[in-house]
Amino acid sequence: MKPTAPNQDTPATLTPVPALSDNYIWMVQKNGHAIVVDPGEAEPVLARLTPGLNLEAILITHHHADHTGGVRALQQRTGARVYGPRHEKLPACDVPLGEGDTVTLPLTGLQFQVLDIPGHTAGHIAYAGLLAPDQPLVFCGDTLFAAGCGRVFEGTPAQMVESLGKIGSLPPDTLVCCAHEYTAANIRWALQVEPANATLQARAQDTARLRAQGLPTVPSRLGLELQSNPFLRTHHPDVRAAASRYAASPLNSPQEVFACLRRWKNEFK
Repeated sequence: MKPTAPNQDTPATLTPVPALSDNYIWMVQKNGHAIVVDPGEAEPVLARLTPGLNLEAILITHHHADHTGGVRALQQRTGARVYGPRHEKLPACDVPLGEGDTVTLPLTGLQFQVLDIPGHTAGHIAYAGLLAPDQPLVFCGDTLFAAGCGRVFEGTPAQMVESLGKIGSLPPDTLVCCAHEYTAANIRWALQVEPANATLQARAQDTARLRAQGLPTVPSRLGLELQSNPFLRTHHPDVRAAASRYAASPLNSPQEVFACLRRWKNEFK
């Protein structure tokens, strides 16, 4: 089943709500109702829930505390229904989910398809849907970042390559709603991998401008990630060559290239 767009009586708005040190809690508002994704703390969300705005649902991508720390308080204060990964231990979860499930939220008119994207954690999921009829988006937690990806804590490089491939196969105009403001640091590293990538060079300038104004660099668009994010470009000759140089040995598969890139990024200062 393909995701359907929300009802068009009022437009939906998408907001990255800053939380903790560098997290974003994603909020979508429509028809006087809202959903939030990965609330690491409750207060930033509660501060935005005016008397005319009610919280319909809380969506969780994975179990880490900086994505779930506000779930119980929000549920207790608002009565919002909690959706989350079936195979992870969460502070609360009314509707456990896995790949192939559909989340339908009638008050906001939103609908999401669930993708299993293990690697960062064993049971990490993503929510892919439509903000408007012509605007796809994906809430991808800590699997794909702007110009980067999450560390492989509980899965394997092969799982992460497959998970990133699922996200990478979505429409190029998909809004990539990741959960951290890591873009500037990711780009500094990505330029070590592909220093001649003109798209990446321009992205560095755009990111510096946005951060100088105190503005978020996300959501990004998937098409931009495919052109400038090394973790989505393990098949590209320049990326493979750079990884092979770093490894000081030939790398013959996307999984080997990814594993080297992830180690390189972990070690990058």
